[in-house]
Amino acid sequence: MISYRDLLDVFWYSHTPTAIPWSEQYKSVIFYHDDEQKTLAEETRDNLQASSNRQIFTEIAPAVIFYPAEDYHQKYYLRGIPQLEAEFMAKYPDINDFTLSTAAARANGYAGGFGTSEALDEELKSLGLSAESEEAIKDLAKKGLAPACPVPTT
Repeated sequence: MISYRDLLDVFWYSHTPTAIPWSEQYKSVIFYHDDEQKTLAEETRDNLQASSNRQIFTEIAPAVIFYPAEDYHQKYYLRGIPQLEAEFMAKYPDINDFTLSTAAARANGYAGGFGTSEALDEELKSLGLSAESEEAIKDLAKKGLAPACPVPTT
């Protein structure tokens, strides 16, 4: 588990908040559940805007009804590695099971370059992958998984 603050740091680091949204469906939004989260989101946004000297288009809004993304958006990075996608889809042929799989979610993060090779080593066996897929995801780590989020927002 990570703090909301750490989650915000990862969020700001992993997308382009200065991009003008080209549709309502694909806009960048931070959702908050209480006043403390709202304040943290606004503070990190304001700090990023001041340090980048560019307008931030990410919206900050209260969390309301949640709708999962369409099936083809689920586990986006994982789907970019056919071998891993095929292995997880074989384990979870029902898209709802695939979407809810925490192992697929973690593998998706590593496939997207997030995490560290140390963290991957610690949890590799818990992902339930074949030896071949373990090697494929280790190769990603060799290419450089992201270090701890380097973007300062304070």
